[in-house]
Amino acid sequence: MGSVSATATPATNLTQGVQKVVLENGLVVLTKSIKTAPVVCVQIWYRVGARNEPRHLCGISHQLEHLMFKGTKTRPVQFGRLFSAIGSASNAFTSYDMTAYYGTARRDQLETLLTLEADRMMNTVINEESFQSERRVVISELQGYENSPSYRLGKMVMAQALGKHPYGLPVGGTKSDVENFTLQQVQDFYKHYYQPNNAVLVITGDIEHESTVELIDRIYGQIPNHGVPSQNSPVPFEPPINSGNETIHLKEPGSLILLERIYPTIHNQHPDMPALDMMDSILTAGHQSRLHQELVESGLVNNVSAYAANLMDGGWYDLSLSAAPDADLDPILETLEQTLASMYQEPISDAEVHRAKTQLTTQFILSNRDIDTQASQIAYNEVTAGDYEFSDHYLSKLQDISASDIARVAEQYLSPDRYTQGLFTPNKMSHEPMMMAGTQTQEDFGVSEPVDPSEVAAYLPEIQEDELAPSQAMPERLVLDNGLRFILLPDHSSPTITLAGQLLAGNVLDQPGKGGTGILTADNITSGTTQHTELELAEILEAKGIYLNLQSYREGVDIEGYSLSDHTSTLLETLNEVMREANFPEDKLALTKSRMLNQITMELDEPSRAARRRFQQELFPKGHPFYEFPTKESISGIGRDEIVQRYQQTYRPDQLIITLVGDFELEGMKAQLKTIFGDWSCTGDAPTVSYPELKRPAQSQSININLAGKSQVVTYMGHISFKRSDPRYYAALILNEIIGGDTLSSRLGNEIRDRQGLTYGIYSYFSSGFEVGSFIIEMQTSPEDTNKAIKSTITLLKDVVDKGVKESEFKSVQRSLLNAYPVEYASPDHVAQRLLLHEVDGLGLDEMQKVPERIAAVTYTQVQEIIKDLIHPDQMTIINAGPVE
Repeated sequence: MGSVSATATPATNLTQGVQKVVLENGLVVLTKSIKTAPVVCVQIWYRVGARNEPRHLCGISHQLEHLMFKGTKTRPVQFGRLFSAIGSASNAFTSYDMTAYYGTARRDQLETLLTLEADRMMNTVINEESFQSERRVVISELQGYENSPSYRLGKMVMAQALGKHPYGLPVGGTKSDVENFTLQQVQDFYKHYYQPNNAVLVITGDIEHESTVELIDRIYGQIPNHGVPSQNSPVPFEPPINSGNETIHLKEPGSLILLERIYPTIHNQHPDMPALDMMDSILTAGHQSRLHQELVESGLVNNVSAYAANLMDGGWYDLSLSAAPDADLDPILETLEQTLASMYQEPISDAEVHRAKTQLTTQFILSNRDIDTQASQIAYNEVTAGDYEFSDHYLSKLQDISASDIARVAEQYLSPDRYTQGLFTPNKMSHEPMMMAGTQTQEDFGVSEPVDPSEVAAYLPEIQEDELAPSQAMPERLVLDNGLRFILLPDHSSPTITLAGQLLAGNVLDQPGKGGTGILTADNITSGTTQHTELELAEILEAKGIYLNLQSYREGVDIEGYSLSDHTSTLLETLNEVMREANFPEDKLALTKSRMLNQITMELDEPSRAARRRFQQELFPKGHPFYEFPTKESISGIGRDEIVQRYQQTYRPDQLIITLVGDFELEGMKAQLKTIFGDWSCTGDAPTVSYPELKRPAQSQSININLAGKSQVVTYMGHISFKRSDPRYYAALILNEIIGGDTLSSRLGNEIRDRQGLTYGIYSYFSSGFEVGSFIIEMQTSPEDTNKAIKSTITLLKDVVDKGVKESEFKSVQRSLLNAYPVEYASPDHVAQRLLLHEVDGLGLDEMQKVPERIAAVTYTQVQEIIKDLIHPDQMTIINAGPVE
């Protein structure tokens, strides 16, 4: 076998069980056996990103990432289709220090995943046709980012703050950068950096180390390397020190004031890194953080956030905030300076230090619970620090950080002469809708033949499929006498708890003209109770690193909670308290309303939000419970008495379902839940909602929402569909996957993205719940391409209605869905959400195990029969938001 080195000492904590081997050709291989589900994750990270790009080739790593999906000499087919055929959840990303490709699939697909990645490493074909097509897609992606004022501001601030280093430039480049790449430059970049001695291959999941390494050596061992690629960045990391702090000022169409600061800091192996992260935690993490208390709770700003980026060559501290368009900047800047200075001018309490350590440690543990995130952490450590155990060393050092360490780094790195500042102020906001009935469907475009799945299958290795027994134990249902339902599933794979809940009291209960009542109620649940103030509740949770949040959506209030298993009681007791004893202080409610008004302003100026809102209101007309959205008028008109009434009427145990997945003993948990929630009672009947009958429009209609200052148009198109309880649900699931379920493997993706290059992404889906939902297609296009993309989409839908789908397509998608389903078992979050939704939809406890057999039971005839019932190309509602022509 071709291995030449191996790990000498076993890892501990997060990386315990990782084993390292280096093949003779230089490929670093890291494996970790995690047998929580019969799935595997394969990730290959190349040591090349924005830091390796000469200034004239800014964005070339990202362009190459796109081209890596276009096919190889041995497999001249879109790799997204290959991954889809085996049920792999696969994708890629480019960053400053690396480019990574990843996929998660059933364990019997391991050899296939490895073979496909090895093929891409050696044999990717980059020709003029694929280059031109994917260049257009990349430009579409970049222009989509330009829709965001915060992106535009951040791009300018980073460029000035980080001098000539590539970190100061956008990872994806700019439109002008991408337009100037030559085919030869991209080919040369691929040959130089994509080789085994410049890559780290990580495999996690249901594997055995020895047999996996033997397989890897057989597949990768013969790939030659061509010398050591240059790893040093083109220029040293020497960010400028700014003495005058001149502000970059953008005055453009937008909705809110935005302020961003960049403070140059340190590289990722600098000994100050843990203290810098703790400084950030004290400043911005959680309700008790200093900047949140001084800026957000005071009502000066709408939001404040920050992060410390510590990369291979250097780093920066990025601090940003948003405020109302008419906000006075002077008190904001004064308070900001005072709060930052307080980090080294005023004592940092023991409680703040303890809380920061707890939050950072808990965050690491909670973000390393499934095989995907564990693989990513291992790979990131190895690529950026040359040590896959780096995160464990970091956590160990974190425990030794003192208040004086934090004060020292704050004074050093937050010095007033070190930052570069940018300010965005809106000079106007435009969102004027124009309706044009039936005008988008007059011209037909030819549509290519769908890709034959047999052609795709011919490029896949023969697979010896395992018979996979369900990996999860059956959950249990506990129903208390008060009607509160719990779905309980012990999982001892990590010392954590995932709580997913839904209160059956969503925005559908908002009265006409009172849109936002449900949202305001949920947002203020933790603003105080009869026992504790808002700050005291925050201290209870944040001191133990617990996350708890409630958010009201269309049909229900979603509850999300995470904690270490040692703190399960605190999580449950706090949830019980806020659900039963919230008191909605007037001052906190006023503050929430003020932030929500700013949020509405922002949403109306954001193409995707504006289009989605208008789309729903066209499908579900005025008077329908789905029609109501928060408006400035409705929010201003909602009083505390209406919030209290909503709370008293709807926050009741018989309307609540809670799923718990994690490290607990079943009988002990049942007893604990009965003790905590058992005496919660309610009187009277829960509110009900009446849903009027819906009809599709007689013909397609289009509405354009013209938003100034945007570069891309976001389109939502579709019509009403069916309820989740509809027996056609699984047949519709298969049909949708064929049409547009995956932008890299569906008919829409093949036609609109790959062949015509009109969009970065196009997706379709059936949105269904208790009541009739909708069939939706969404995409993002340049304004000059919008009409063509819409017409091509409608032509494709008509082709599906007229001709149906091929039986080979049906069988391929059905097999792909069956292969993909076990992947959900690998994530406790996915499992908790699945179990919750099945209970909400009135399905059995064994539904999660039965989903594969329900998919397998769908016949080709059934899919053909439902097409005309579910797809209506001539009765579409089409909403375009952005710089529409």
